[in-house]
Amino acid sequence: MMAEIPFTKMQGIGNDFVVIDGHNRSQDWSALAIRLCDRHKGVGADGLLIVEASERADLRMRMFNPDGTEDVCGNGMRCVVRYAWEQRLVTAEQWQLETGSGIRSVVISKGTEGALEAVSVDMGEPLFSPDQIPALLPNPYDYPLLLSNGDCLVLTALSTGSTHAVTFVESLPDDATFLRISPLVEEHPFFPERTSLMWCRVDGQNRLSIRIWERGLGETWGCGTGACATAIVALLHGYANPDLPVHVASKGGTLEILWRQGDSILMRGPAETLFHGLVEFVEDDSSAK
Repeated sequence: MMAEIPFTKMQGIGNDFVVIDGHNRSQDWSALAIRLCDRHKGVGADGLLIVEASERADLRMRMFNPDGTEDVCGNGMRCVVRYAWEQRLVTAEQWQLETGSGIRSVVISKGTEGALEAVSVDMGEPLFSPDQIPALLPNPYDYPLLLSNGDCLVLTALSTGSTHAVTFVESLPDDATFLRISPLVEEHPFFPERTSLMWCRVDGQNRLSIRIWERGLGETWGCGTGACATAIVALLHGYANPDLPVHVASKGGTLEILWRQGDSILMRGPAETLFHGLVEFVEDDSSAK
């Protein structure tokens, strides 16, 4: 049976999403993500976000890449927080969100007139052991990764809820280099669940610029978990002061990341509602929630 449900298009530093209230709905969200995220035949987005009830937190968020794989997304978390606040699914300024990487504490910052100004998310602790990333690397810190085309890229791998590899460069890569090397890193056999790649340039103390290749998607304008990963690796290399936020700039905007070894990562940045619409889909009570 055909049915219509409302959706909201949102973005956080250029990372855009289709957001759907999944309460009391059964649907093959993976298949719907493939359809809706298509920029030629669908709504067009970097991912599909589903907001659901949670038995462990105030709300649950699920995120699906355009290829249908389920993942975790920091920018998506901030968008879901704004969506829940605008839709009155929550009324508190501080609450908990269940994600694929655990329970995350979120805080809404309001401006002088009471409008939502920014969202802060406790992203949990980074994971460095190869089995947690996961990465089949003997040492994921400054590892010289040999690629199938003969290139070698020195990178550091870690998980900030999603698998990331970070490489430092004097200048961000041109299109030819970026498109040649990035997918080879994503699909490298050393990363059994694939990896996103953050190309990073150090612009000054606590200021970084990145170019982003996301697994299951390709180039994006922003990546919250990737910005967290990049800031952490910069701190480990001594490129930033842990007493101050690290400003990570991408094509879509800038995020503030604060982290000390042994602590959780704090990410702060904007989220914006773009427009609302309706999507028609086949209702299927037997599909997985």
